[in-house]
Amino acid sequence: MTPANLHSFFAASAGVAGALIGLLFVAISVAHDRLSAQDSAQAHRVRASAALTAFVNALTVSLFALVPGGTIGWTALVVALLGLVFIAASLISLVRVRRSQPGELRDALFLVVLVVTFGLELLFALAVIRHPHHAGSVDSIAVLVVVCFLIGIARSWELIGGPSIGLRTELTAIIRARAQAADDGPTDAS
Repeated sequence: MTPANLHSFFAASAGVAGALIGLLFVAISVAHDRLSAQDSAQAHRVRASAALTAFVNALTVSLFALVPGGTIGWTALVVALLGLVFIAASLISLVRVRRSQPGELRDALFLVVLVVTFGLELLFALAVIRHPHHAGSVDSIAVLVVVCFLIGIARSWELIGGPSIGLRTELTAIIRARAQAADDGPTDAS
């Protein structure tokens, strides 16, 4: 059963999920050539599917949380299981193309975050099913809905080729630049 204090959250969440799914379809339309090309990276396709999976997870949980009588535990259980099936299918897909696209499996480390998210969702769903009036597990599912939004947004950003400026990337660039400068040796100013 969904606690009354979360009804507004899930109503807003359902609206946000619907809007983000619509924007994802626009992003996929824009990136369609890159996604459907014969030589396109499989990881791009997986990112698109991962974003959609995360958004649909958030939408489904949010909508069913609003149904009177409460079915959030069973809903979260089903979408968590479907999410884990998606991850298994994605990994199989990436392993299948590893010879023609050797870096794809390494680029799919983002799936680890999805495994953790869907695994936790599964555990909290089971807790809600066992103890329907325990609000703490429903609160945790609500937090995971937010995590699904963040995952979906991040995958969508990667899908459209948004710039990636992160601490690791910038530090690696600095180290490589310094190593290159050291390899080139001192320049004679005379």
